[in-house]
Amino acid sequence: MKASHAYRLIVTRGGLTPAPLADPARVDHVEVVEVGSGEVVLFWDRPPRETSKLSRALREDLTQLEEEEFMARWSSVEH
Repeated sequence: MKASHAYRLIVTRGGLTPAPLADPARVDHVEVVEVGSGEVVLFWDRPPRETSKLSRALREDLTQLEEEEFMARWSSVEH
């Protein structure tokens, strides 16, 4: 099954300012939630610019990878 059917990406920004203009001290939250259980399976706190890059890469992999491949790749990324 494609990862996009098994997981949902939730990005919570620490403010309304776009990432390139945001205060570097701001912290954004990135979560990957399992659709079936509603549980958070992956979680990162990142500065705004890193959040944009991370969420873009996650979205791409969610659409391209199978569920197991996605978890294998992203579970080793440091929190």
